[in-house]
Amino acid sequence: MATTASTLLKSSFAGARLPAAPRAPSSVAVAAPRGAGPICASASSSSPPYDLTSFRFSPIKESVVAREMTRRYMTDMITHADTDVVIVGAGSAGLSCAYELSKDPSVSIAIVEQSVSPGGGAWLGGQLFSAMVVRKPAHRFLDELGVAYDEAEDYVVIKHAALFTSTIMSRLLARPNVKLFNAVAVEDLIVKQGRVGGVVTNWALVSMNHDTQSCMDPNVMEAKVVVSSCGHDGPFGATGVKRLQDIGMISAVPGMKALDMNTAEDEIVRLTREVVPGMIVTGMEVAEIDGAPRMGPTFGAMMISGQKAAHLALKALGRPNAIDGTAPAASPAWREEFVMSSKDDEVVDA
Repeated sequence: MATTASTLLKSSFAGARLPAAPRAPSSVAVAAPRGAGPICASASSSSPPYDLTSFRFSPIKESVVAREMTRRYMTDMITHADTDVVIVGAGSAGLSCAYELSKDPSVSIAIVEQSVSPGGGAWLGGQLFSAMVVRKPAHRFLDELGVAYDEAEDYVVIKHAALFTSTIMSRLLARPNVKLFNAVAVEDLIVKQGRVGGVVTNWALVSMNHDTQSCMDPNVMEAKVVVSSCGHDGPFGATGVKRLQDIGMISAVPGMKALDMNTAEDEIVRLTREVVPGMIVTGMEVAEIDGAPRMGPTFGAMMISGQKAAHLALKALGRPNAIDGTAPAASPAWREEFVMSSKDDEVVDA
């Protein structure tokens, strides 16, 4: 019988393509005539019915709610004050990285996201349209997640981008080795003896108001590996590599070149790497540091770049990974895809 660890370590790249999981139609509750008994308001036939004619919640003290929220959050902060991996940014690349990384249940993962709502730009397609386009072979990851799509010869289309984002988040956050700290900003890096060793954090609203208030000092999270997935340039974009430039750990951040989908997606996966000791860069932030083309509204590279970053982090931690072929479920084809997309030197000067 397979162990929990071996089951979690299975990857979307290990083996043949699976068919997309069909979407079961939602159950619709039908109102019962007056006096006909309890009304079933649950979509699941196995759930007990609710009597909505005399519905009451169990009583609770307000202080109990306050204590539960505070105790659990403070426990999470204490637990992740020193963690294995901190992922900065919960867009499509950061979430894909966290999902792949969390398959190893022994790895402790903290995701730090400045926005209240994680997901970055993956809630919609291009120009605020609904559909998400994913070029093959990244559709294998959708098969693993069970996200349905319409299939064309070279790409697939998810009818609404939110299906991908909500699915990966719900599966990821259910895992016991993952904690999402949303509405939390990374203000700086911890750097010791030329190696990134964690992040400096603050509440996002505090971070946005340093110029309007007196000094509001931050907190810290130490980590063995930091994965920066802060997205492309903007008010809150590419902050990881910008900070590396500010402190002289890299020489330049040239920014993205003009859009070229075919070149951009391959380049983003190929150039995903550990840019300085202790810090891996993934997703569109890669284009910023390397001057690669922007890719526009296609999302496959974000998913695969995130997965590659996860295996680079596992390698840095000395855990089984697909980069060097030590992952139990890593097929030769999977190893080849990651190795071919890697630079000769994983730690490079920008």
